[in-house]
Amino acid sequence: MSSLNLDDFTDLIERPDGGVRRDAEARRERQVVPPGALGRLDDLGEWLAAAQGAVPVRPVERPRVVLFAGDHGVAGLGVSKRPAGSAERLVRAVLEGGRPVSVLARRLGVPVRVVDMALDCAPETLPAEVVRHRVRRGSGRIDIEDALTLEEAEAAFRAGTAVADEEADSGTDLVVLGDVSVGGTTAAAVLVAALCGTDASVVTGRGGEPIDDLAWMRKCAAIRDALRRARPVLGDQLQLLATVGGADLAAATGFLLQCAVRKLPVVLDGVVSAACALVGQRIAFRAPDWWLAGQASGEPGQAKALDRMALEPLLDQGLSVGEGAGALLALPLVQAAAALAAELPERPESPEEPAGDGDEEKPTEADAGV
Repeated sequence: MSSLNLDDFTDLIERPDGGVRRDAEARRERQVVPPGALGRLDDLGEWLAAAQGAVPVRPVERPRVVLFAGDHGVAGLGVSKRPAGSAERLVRAVLEGGRPVSVLARRLGVPVRVVDMALDCAPETLPAEVVRHRVRRGSGRIDIEDALTLEEAEAAFRAGTAVADEEADSGTDLVVLGDVSVGGTTAAAVLVAALCGTDASVVTGRGGEPIDDLAWMRKCAAIRDALRRARPVLGDQLQLLATVGGADLAAATGFLLQCAVRKLPVVLDGVVSAACALVGQRIAFRAPDWWLAGQASGEPGQAKALDRMALEPLLDQGLSVGEGAGALLALPLVQAAAALAAELPERPESPEEPAGDGDEEKPTEADAGV
């Protein structure tokens, strides 16, 4: 029996400040560029002001990429283009600067944090800071067994909340959330299908490195079988994460909810972060007000989850690589919206027309030349 009471998040999470948002809207109406002329950047700037509780909005100066990492046993069925248990290689490449997220983060000057939750490798092969939150070595094969025990799911969830607190306490003002996993999109698709009440075929995508038709059919079958195991535990979100999620997904869910508690905005990346957000919404319905969808990855599960949460992606570049790369591309857009909202000058007030005293004579027809 878990000692974690997820219902507490419903009470702890407030919506971004509506009064501040109205003040931001009023300020926007007074600026030299007419409201609506900046498109979605208007809404984005006002959302950020409400999240910060500040008008004018403050610049986003200390963003951070946070990536939860893990291997998933279901990858052994050939549902991914990468071999099962190989997420360590991806993590190492991220740390060494050789992955898309590394290149983009370097270009944008954003630090990247990788949190190992269930990589299938010896912990001493990676830096201590990366592995210190690890729950287990690999997550279970969700089509026939639970991904985690309930105790492991709770430990992973609590690790995610701890990481959120660390980021908030260190001054991070916006998080780009992603994952580094092999088999993670399969687990994510199961969560989305279970929570949205859809069939496996509706949410089965091609993964971070697109798979062929035969692998897609294997993935669809694995999601179908895992979905049968997920449906009986839909009423208990922690048990759901233990049954068909994984340590990295449980940690990301806890991270998202605690970020909402701490009023720390998050930009979601692909289907994995979207699935975790969907679980988070089921736990605390106000939580999605603190999250942005960075980009449309083309994964059907992501589209389904974002639609359920009424989140519209900022970009549509079709990046399926994961690792937060697509969401990181949206960061300059968020920073641009903040700069425009804060720095565009307001229109000068028009001088008032002198009021007449009402005694002027009205022109006659003769005066008018008639």
